[in-house]
Amino acid sequence: VDVTLSFPPMLLAMAVAASLGPGLGNAAIAMVLVWWPVYARLMRAQVLEVKEREHVEAAIAAGARPRRVLFTHILPLCWTPVLISATMDLGQVVLLAASLSFIGLGATPPTPEWGSMISDGAVHFYQWWIAFGPGVAILTIVLGFNFIGDGLRDILDPRSD
Repeated sequence: VDVTLSFPPMLLAMAVAASLGPGLGNAAIAMVLVWWPVYARLMRAQVLEVKEREHVEAAIAAGARPRRVLFTHILPLCWTPVLISATMDLGQVVLLAASLSFIGLGATPPTPEWGSMISDGAVHFYQWWIAFGPGVAILTIVLGFNFIGDGLRDILDPRSD
């Protein structure tokens, strides 16, 4: 896990997508392989923190089964940071998918992709509106996901100010 976190996500996704070949499924596999270590480490850190709390230790001392302790006392408290992080990362995933499509490693034509639309528009330098629409769409969706993630953090995480 630590080794994959040491590489920049864009370069790692490009390497995986290039080795698998172009296609939407291969791009999705590349993005999953890039992002899973982040969530594995985040969930592990949350579980290690929550399992030391008094109510978890009390449930264990009361004789609760490990499965019950995990599903009723630990995991419900761990999902909030993961959900917030996932919402914030959706914007980066959209940018990564568009980037892979821009360089030809995403979905193959005739599947519409914002990155491939921008790539097609880059050829027509004086017809800027060809690439402008998909660029604005990417900007809007990334900002939207970031604002939603920020709002969720404000609502669900009382520790952050």
